[in-house]
Amino acid sequence: MKTIISSVGLMLVLAVTTACSEKKTEQTNVEVEKSRIQAHLEFLADDLLEGRDTGSKGYDRAALYVATEFKKMGLQPAGIDGSYMQPVTFRKGYLNQQSPKATIKTADGEVELKFPQDYIMGPNMSATESALEAEAVFVGYGIVAEDFDYNDYEGLDVEGKIVVTLRGRPAEWPSEEGAHLNREKTRFAAERGAVGVVSLHSPKREKVRPYTSSLNYLRAPSMRWIDENGNPFGGYENIKMGAYLNIGAAEKLFANAETSLEDVFAADNDDKPVKGFPLNASLSLASKAKHEEVSSPNIVAILPGTDPKLKDEYVVFTAHLDHVGFTQDVSKEDRINNGAMDNASGVSILLETARVLKESGSLRRSVLFTVVTGEEKGLLGSSYYANNPTVPINDMVANINLDMPVLLYDFADIIAFGANHSSMGPSVEKAAAKFDIALSPDPMPEQAIFTRSDHYNFVKQGVPSVFLMTGFTSKTEGEDGGKVWGDFFANHYHQPSDSLDLPINYNSAKLFTEINIGIAREVAEADQRPTWNDDSFFGKTYGQKDK
Repeated sequence: MKTIISSVGLMLVLAVTTACSEKKTEQTNVEVEKSRIQAHLEFLADDLLEGRDTGSKGYDRAALYVATEFKKMGLQPAGIDGSYMQPVTFRKGYLNQQSPKATIKTADGEVELKFPQDYIMGPNMSATESALEAEAVFVGYGIVAEDFDYNDYEGLDVEGKIVVTLRGRPAEWPSEEGAHLNREKTRFAAERGAVGVVSLHSPKREKVRPYTSSLNYLRAPSMRWIDENGNPFGGYENIKMGAYLNIGAAEKLFANAETSLEDVFAADNDDKPVKGFPLNASLSLASKAKHEEVSSPNIVAILPGTDPKLKDEYVVFTAHLDHVGFTQDVSKEDRINNGAMDNASGVSILLETARVLKESGSLRRSVLFTVVTGEEKGLLGSSYYANNPTVPINDMVANINLDMPVLLYDFADIIAFGANHSSMGPSVEKAAAKFDIALSPDPMPEQAIFTRSDHYNFVKQGVPSVFLMTGFTSKTEGEDGGKVWGDFFANHYHQPSDSLDLPINYNSAKLFTEINIGIAREVAEADQRPTWNDDSFFGKTYGQKDK
């Protein structure tokens, strides 16, 4: 009898333990409604919003719309002072086009460069008048990467000097890691005491993007968000100025160097090692700028979780609300860049995802819906939020980013950039499989898209993240999804034709939303939070500590 009672008791304990470990919140079946997605998209891509440029009245109208939708759903405000809004102050910098000056000084004399034929530069975001003169040192690609046992600065003294770098990075590196390190060049220079950074245009770069194409953006303002001390984020106090030299100007700078520019470019073109060396020259740079301040909000809301232990952890959805405003081409009859796919579609799907999750019943973990500004200006709104979060950053367990789902065909697969870096990959695959949708690998690894949208700022805070996109396979016989996607990117991306006139497929919008909801449930209901893969460069570099 004792044995029987003990066995029964053990079975009861095991049953209770299993029930606790597999605890799921009860969910009511709530359907995704295509008409709601369509209504959101048609408002957000309407001419009334004038392209939703960061800091514009059109953007403010769109932000108020999103906040009102969150309120109608009954989501908790997660902005500032009990509101859904998190205002972000930005500094816009305009270069005085008559002010740039650049002079190369060598033992042979001085050579004054012509702007913008020989060089271009942006506005200094920290000062309205800038001047710098210092020795110039060539530092190869200007990258330091311990993971690849690589240091372009080895053996070079750049303290108080201007570093001169090649565009790009070693070709053999993985594209995502390489793209990330390429963006860190200014930091590498600043950490070693440099006072300026000059980048060289090259024959290799000319084949991809001609120097003359950069001249189209000479008058475009730069933008940074401002920290609590009034300083533009992302700058370095000791880096005073920078410039981008055309090939002819670079030849003059290398005239007295120990290695010719021709040899440097040849090594770069052949993907051979490029070593740095002193240039036996100095550079003098000067410019003037005008600064303006604008404000534009992120919009943030919370669907609270129910599990006593997990409700203080957050599954984060992001989608950028801003677009690029008016086109600068005055010859076009329609000058409003409505951004229907980029990214009214992503915000519309986020809103319908939020509604369905709210009406279905709360999940174990909380869900944080973050609609951000300034993505088109350099991922600025998400950068501000990731550095000034309204919930603890270490309590964010995952980020699912919705940016430009191209809803123009019956997609049969999805792509989750970043799926190969964390356990988010299997979660996405499982959620998509329930709808007979495959998870496909990155079809454009050379583009390093994992580093090019808002989730990247959460990655840099250690949050496992994926960026979801419709795949290149279509369910429709004879339809090439990749071709449709490519046509959109070639002919409509950042153009007035990215509008409601496109053949938007709201069946695909519904399906994409259902998959997003499935991913949210997979992550929010799991016993364990997502983890970085052991071999992930981003996990090793940024993985959160002290969880």
